[in-house]
Amino acid sequence: MAAEGGGAKALTQREQDIQMMLAADVHLGTKNCDFQMERYVYKRRTDGIYIINLGKTWEKLQMAARVIVAIENPQDIIVQSARPYGQRAVLKFAQYTGANAIAGRHTPGTFTNQMQTSFSEPRLLILTDPRTDHQPIKESALGNIPTIAFCDTDSPMRYVDIGIPANNKGKQSIGCLYWLLARMVLQMRGTILPGRKWEIMVDLFFYRDPEEAKDLEEEDALVAPEYGAVAEYAAPTGDTWGAEWPGAAAPAAAVEGQTGAEWTAAAPAAESGWDAVTAPAPTGWEQGSAPAPAAAPTPNWE
Repeated sequence: MAAEGGGAKALTQREQDIQMMLAADVHLGTKNCDFQMERYVYKRRTDGIYIINLGKTWEKLQMAARVIVAIENPQDIIVQSARPYGQRAVLKFAQYTGANAIAGRHTPGTFTNQMQTSFSEPRLLILTDPRTDHQPIKESALGNIPTIAFCDTDSPMRYVDIGIPANNKGKQSIGCLYWLLARMVLQMRGTILPGRKWEIMVDLFFYRDPEEAKDLEEEDALVAPEYGAVAEYAAPTGDTWGAEWPGAAAPAAAVEGQTGAEWTAAAPAAESGWDAVTAPAPTGWEQGSAPAPAAAPTPNWE
């Protein structure tokens, strides 16, 4: 809607968050729907995909942020994701909120077996996908640990205390949800002033493919040493020597000028000159005037 002054009406924080969630495909569910998730479904598309009501998603994010802020020590909160798309988001969320992150496979017995070195008793558990993270949900139920989870339309809701309806299968969707939740927590704690934007970009919470990152690093490493240095040094070799050694330019030019027919013409002249020198006037050596070595006087032994 346009305001009276003719400009566009400024969007509220809720409307901006919903626009971001729409851009990140948070509203897209699956073709299956759990009976406990029907209350969060807005409608179903013609291709069978369920659409999630993002207004309820935003309200559940606010509720989860209030629960997180109510815990005095942030170290008592564990954020966990076995799904690869959520591991980077989990680590970033823990970095900015002070919680503990478990990225990767869950070791069975982490919340129940006191003999393990990794044993912990958190006061709150935040999960990315109830279906993938089924083991920590079972252990949290045995240890009476409240659980917050991002639930898709086909996610099981058993032992989940606060289910946030959202798309938990897309890399942009998971990163956007954790970014929104972290910002809400910091706003409620007073770290971010009301009405101010968070300087942390949402892109930092998105999953990055290690192969793509490796290819980018390799491309940067290949481009760095080139800069056309080989072509620049190879081209001016002749001119550089001629400029540095002016006396060497003349022999080079003379050698270049004596190629072709001049060399062929000089060859017979050299041959005639050498023949005249090598054929001296006949001397007495050929007529035997010089004493032969065999005719040398031999000593008389008798």
